[in-house]
Amino acid sequence: MPVFFIVVLLLLFLISGLRVLQQYQRGLVFRLGRYHSTRSPGLTWIIPGIERMQIIDVRVVTQDIEPQETMTNDNVPIKVRAVVWYKVINPERAIIEVANFEDAVRQTALTSLRSVMGQHSLDELLKEQEKLSSMLGEIIDKVTEPWGVEVDRVQIKDVEIPQSMQRAMAQEAEAHREKRARIIKAEAEHDAALKLTEAAAKMAHMPMAMELRRMQMLTEVGAEQNTMTIVMMPSEFVSAASALVRLADKATGDVG
Repeated sequence: MPVFFIVVLLLLFLISGLRVLQQYQRGLVFRLGRYHSTRSPGLTWIIPGIERMQIIDVRVVTQDIEPQETMTNDNVPIKVRAVVWYKVINPERAIIEVANFEDAVRQTALTSLRSVMGQHSLDELLKEQEKLSSMLGEIIDKVTEPWGVEVDRVQIKDVEIPQSMQRAMAQEAEAHREKRARIIKAEAEHDAALKLTEAAAKMAHMPMAMELRRMQMLTEVGAEQNTMTIVMMPSEFVSAASALVRLADKATGDVG
């Protein structure tokens, strides 16, 4: 019987030291409080009571950064939200070098976000978010590198500006659109004036062309308004028309 109990206790002792690590996990083994080794995924065993294992997830983690109220370089109060993607590349450093690496990354992102936003104007923040996000990621990664944490990406998620500033920006955008519309209209009128000037110069040397254009215009007006129009014809135009009629009649008579 004593042998049986010893075997059972030995089996319990061995089983209690078994650990299973997933593919995305690493196990840091501490022996009597001192770091001993890092275990890879799979089945592993530690000495119960002497060794302790702390499991670290090495997958990419998404960390939302709560809204931060700050002041831009041109003294505009804004509220900025951001997202940080990071992962542990050195589990030993992430546990030994910093007390809580997750909170440390979040606090670093908060302070860096306020610092970067305060160095740029509102226009830069609205137009160059990708550039500022990249700059922010480099700053955070430089701080977290000694902790064994790598920042994959930082993205500015949202920028809130005061209502009064939104109205001012809307008015400015409307003024720019109106200015552009007026410029386009003025350019169109300028081009039309040039074309009319060219046409007038050509018609000045061709009186018949002027009269034909006038007749065409009157025909269009009469068709649209459905009215009778009385036109005073120049004598030169009537004489030319009469001559054409006589020539046509003569040609018809000769044929007959």
